[in-house]
Amino acid sequence: MEIDNYKSKTKKAPLKTKPRTRPLPKAKQNYLEAEETLFQELEENLIGYRRKFKFESTKNWRFDFYIVRLNLLIEIAGSSWAVGRGGKKIANAFSKYDLAEDMGYKIEHFHPDSILSGYVIDWIKSELARLEDGPDQTIS
Repeated sequence: MEIDNYKSKTKKAPLKTKPRTRPLPKAKQNYLEAEETLFQELEENLIGYRRKFKFESTKNWRFDFYIVRLNLLIEIAGSSWAVGRGGKKIANAFSKYDLAEDMGYKIEHFHPDSILSGYVIDWIKSELARLEDGPDQTIS
């Protein structure tokens, strides 16, 4: 049926041919730089880690890094799957964090600027040193 004929009979505009799928979100440039920097620093300092760590096998939830000795999950702000404008994404993110904490993981969020400045790797090193020193002996 031609478009004019369709319009005159139904009094409706024809359906628009719009693609139903949206492209996947892209990560921001400073996130990519921060992720690569943290990866290189962890490699140089021989700190045991896993990249794009999936802590629950039934969910498609990932954290950017997992520091094995500290049982620490690291999330970098600005990733392509970061919490967006609201609704289902925020609820999903909160349930992701709640489940990870219930499983015994510690979670830290870092801004890319703090990673690029070297603050994060220094903090990780200090946490590992504190872990090797043992518990605080001042408490009886």
